[in-house]
Amino acid sequence: MEIEYKLQVFEGPLDLLLHLIEKNKVDIYDIPIVTITEQYLEYVGQMQENDMDVMSEFLVMAATLIRIKSKMLLPKDEKEEEEEEDPRDELVRRLLEYKMYKYAALELKDMELDASRNLYKKASIPMEVATYKEEIDPAELVDGLTLGKLNEIFQSIMKKQVDKVDPIRSKFGTIEKEEINIEERMIQIREEVRGLKGINFRTLLATQPTKMNVIVTFMSILELMKIGAITIRQEETFGEIVIDSLDEIELQGSTEQ
Repeated sequence: MEIEYKLQVFEGPLDLLLHLIEKNKVDIYDIPIVTITEQYLEYVGQMQENDMDVMSEFLVMAATLIRIKSKMLLPKDEKEEEEEEDPRDELVRRLLEYKMYKYAALELKDMELDASRNLYKKASIPMEVATYKEEIDPAELVDGLTLGKLNEIFQSIMKKQVDKVDPIRSKFGTIEKEEINIEERMIQIREEVRGLKGINFRTLLATQPTKMNVIVTFMSILELMKIGAITIRQEETFGEIVIDSLDEIELQGSTEQ
């Protein structure tokens, strides 16, 4: 019974070879060149193609298969010490490359089909949201400051805290006071600096008794900057960072009323 093929199924000679290898269920690294060549030539003999460019591609591959078949049928020279290269190696390499690109093309086609089903909603942001601008610009509050500078100050404060530790007494048992949270520390700092200008940022951190208090104070200052209760400035590059309170001092008379 003769095997029937349809030309339109195959995109070229490598596509036909892959079909024959999969149809015969053979290992692509160990192609039975005799069987595959016979089936390939049978298909080429049935072709009726007017495009000579396409036809020539199939004929070139047919000649390649016949050349490989001839090399494999020749007796091996027993005198040669080095192992001879398998005539099929180059063909296997080309088939593997073609198979990789073919499957990649199928994946891209599937992605294109999936993308064609996606629908996107046009932007419909309300005018109030689009034109909204914060009253306090965080960028203006920290103008001239860098994370590197803040980190340098923080690390220097941490080092001072370590230097304060007594290597002998630190090993004694101590009664630790419960640490405050950020909300409480924000209230304390806001009251301490209310109406004041030019408070040294480094000194404020250095006066804290523990590492946790330093961290809480540091985070509280950042939060106070965010809500606009204080501002931070630096008079010169690499100079000291100072804090200015934006809260007005409450008058005693208004408090009594």
